[in-house]
Amino acid sequence: MNALLRVDDLKVHFRVHDGTLKAVDGVSFTINPGATVALVGESGSGKSVCSQAIMGLLPKAARIVGGSILFQDPRTNRTAPIDIAKLRRDGPEMRAIRGGGISIIFQEPMTSLSALHTVGDQIGEAVQLHGSRLSDMHSIGEQIGDGLRTPAGKKLDRKQALEVTEQMLRMVGFPDPKRALRTFPFELSGGLRQRAMIAMALVCRPALLIADEPTTALDVTIQAQILKLMKDLQAELGMAMLMITHDLGVVANVAEEVVVMYRGRVVESGGIDDIFRNAEHPYLKALLNAVPRFGMPDDERLVPIREIKPATGHLLAEKKPVAHASGYDPAAPVLSVRHLHKTYAIKKADTLFEALWGIGRTRTVHAVNDVSFDVRRGECLGLVGESGCGKTTLSKILMRAITADQAMSDQGGGVVYDDWGRKIDVLALRNHELIEFRRKLQFIFQDPFSSLNPRMTVFDIISEPLVIHDVGDAAHRREMVGELMELVGLDRRHLSRYPHSFSGGQRQRLGIARALALRPDMVICDEPVSALDVSIQAQILNLLRDLQDRLGLTYLFISHNLAVVDYIADRIAVMCAGRLVELAPGKELFRNPVHPYTQALVSAVPEPDPSKKLDLTALMEGKASIPAEWPVPFRDSGSEPLDWLDLGNDHFVRATAALTGRTTEKAA
Repeated sequence: MNALLRVDDLKVHFRVHDGTLKAVDGVSFTINPGATVALVGESGSGKSVCSQAIMGLLPKAARIVGGSILFQDPRTNRTAPIDIAKLRRDGPEMRAIRGGGISIIFQEPMTSLSALHTVGDQIGEAVQLHGSRLSDMHSIGEQIGDGLRTPAGKKLDRKQALEVTEQMLRMVGFPDPKRALRTFPFELSGGLRQRAMIAMALVCRPALLIADEPTTALDVTIQAQILKLMKDLQAELGMAMLMITHDLGVVANVAEEVVVMYRGRVVESGGIDDIFRNAEHPYLKALLNAVPRFGMPDDERLVPIREIKPATGHLLAEKKPVAHASGYDPAAPVLSVRHLHKTYAIKKADTLFEALWGIGRTRTVHAVNDVSFDVRRGECLGLVGESGCGKTTLSKILMRAITADQAMSDQGGGVVYDDWGRKIDVLALRNHELIEFRRKLQFIFQDPFSSLNPRMTVFDIISEPLVIHDVGDAAHRREMVGELMELVGLDRRHLSRYPHSFSGGQRQRLGIARALALRPDMVICDEPVSALDVSIQAQILNLLRDLQDRLGLTYLFISHNLAVVDYIADRIAVMCAGRLVELAPGKELFRNPVHPYTQALVSAVPEPDPSKKLDLTALMEGKASIPAEWPVPFRDSGSEPLDWLDLGNDHFVRATAALTGRTTEKAA
């Protein structure tokens, strides 16, 4: 057997209350030493169950009823492969393979890492458990490169384990590995948490690494860095990789072979070029058509596997204003934001004593720093930027969920909402006026599961805004909720169900229905598709576009994925480190990105085309989001102030006048 791993006719069944669920039904594929294989499919296709079976981590309700999982580590002296399917999940042989021979990176690093233990302790535990195995294979010095020596079969002590851990953290790109040893997971950003997971998975030098959706929750710039890191480590350590993902852009950039799964079965497999250029199975073709791409024509729609057909009842007919205020101007922006600021004081404790007594260094973080923009009536304004740049903080200020800093009043700052000619000072609203305003501006949350009350039925969830704002009687509310269900493509017969009985895409549609219950004029969409499969993402994006036309809505669409924003937005505002750095129509922005951060964002979006690999050099080695690293025209040098430059074609960029050699013009 030359293969590192051979999965042959694997069948995994789950015992459920109404029978047997065939999660994996006859799956076969092979991984050769040093190769990268991608396992692709929607949520529920059986990808993660395959990885759990390989790792011996299947839940108690699952059992392997057929097939084999043959694993042969070329670094051992065994002449025959081990059939993992026949091993006890908690037996010594499986524990020796798990972590030492095969390791896994889980999808969500925050829930996969213990919140009660430091990063050093968690990674060091893996080293201490499998360190003796490393010394059996080679000397630990050859494995780690630090001259550590242990007799064969002897485990490393805590000091040696921490030294190995520190070097692994340095290898995966931690800026201060020694400090990271004492850091807890909640103190790290999403990208650093994922790097800690990679360090834990690779510290024992496995022959096979399983990466289960390792970049799904990450920004495109961080995702590109993680993908580059994994490829570099794979080449350095000579390991094979099984990449589990639904993102075909990621597949095109890292994989050599692709296995496509649908409903527990393999429907197509082959080399990376054949899969993308000569797709044969209808399911794979549908997946490729559901991915948003740069430069799509305005009239082209994404093609989801299952289309949503919204139906509008008489209660949800397009809302037309009965009477305009005397100052109504059709060209006036529906939302005007000027000079918004929001700062936080963060106290950092370096020792346990400082943490217990609440003392330590205090620093100020500018979450939102002098932000100004307009949202035109009937348009979709995209707001893009990586996590931590201030997008969600800005949206919460607009919704009055948090309060902006008072210092902005010195600059004439504020938020003005145009209610068909009646100007509303949003930041000055109090009590009843604030409640009334929230009928006009609604919010779609990023995580549909945590934003829906698990103890309330669908009817109660969607009708709750109607009850709070005293809209209609019981009969009117029931009819309205039924229309809203049909509007988002759900069956009104499911109103008595609870959120847990719906899929992720269906839960997001419930969130959209709740946001539209009060028939708002404007909706803020905060990363509404970031956690969804590409086919479900296409459903939701098409639905939002249809609802905008049908109900006359205005959107502020927040995302970190420029390809998604390009598909749905008319204009795009780019945000970094609390500030807007560029604003332009979508086509203009992608044709001519001027700001270095915008250029990094554009270059970091993986396209589902093997001939268009990511340009990782444009990411400035991870420094694209650090203002101090930007070139002089875009950096505040103190000699010349930063301001909005009008580049023409409704294109603005924050820079000094040196960029164009002419006087700055204020953006309208």
